Amino acid sequence: MQTIEPSALKALLREAWTAQLSHVDLWHAEEPPADISARKGDGLVELIVRQHLKNFLLWHVEDRARRTDVDDHVITLCKREIDGLNQQRNDLMEQVDAWLVHAIESFPVQQRIPDGSRRFSTETVGAALDRLSILSLKIFHMREQTVRSDVDLAHLTRCREKLSLLEAQHGDLSRSILELVDEYAMGVKSPKVYFQCKMYNDPALNPELYAATPVAG
Repeated sequence: MQTIEPSALKALLREAWTAQLSHVDLWHAEEPPADISARKGDGLVELIVRQHLKNFLLWHVEDRARRTDVDDHVITLCKREIDGLNQQRNDLMEQVDAWLVHAIESFPVQQRIPDGSRRFSTETVGAALDRLSILSLKIFHMREQTVRSDVDLAHLTRCREKLSLLEAQHGDLSRSILELVDEYAMGVKSPKVYFQCKMYNDPALNPELYAATPVAG
């Protein structure tokens, strides 16, 4: 990756969360792909959209898993699909963070921070982008509720209030991400990713999995 200026990174981030919002509309208008294949040279926006697709698919599988008019076998399949999509979602979030850390570390250094004085955020930019992805889904579905013709005025009013709150939350989080990039550029904070220590899908770490595995020999 070539060196990227903070202003250019912020422009990419704006493009990314705009793409999240537009793809929610697009994927509801036409069947989304089961996956977006990685292409050589994929950039940040493409990577974020790939991660966003996992949240889109998760949203609808989780809706299906809450049905009460189907048998338990259907719900079991849903739960397994949710587990797989969640793992993919987190894998891609880490790829987004790895891209971002590499980009941020290429910023021109304005001040050196001693290791003992380094400041960090409560979450990574990748995690914040994941929250924006989920917010974009909430905004779409809450907006659907505001135009229903089969509900009373009280329902419509509540949903319009919630939609306004979600849009404000999206705007506040977007601005916070851009401010964090500025803090990285000024040397006020440092990016740091701990990467996954997830145990439930690892057959060597989940006791329910390794206890059920026959011992060789």
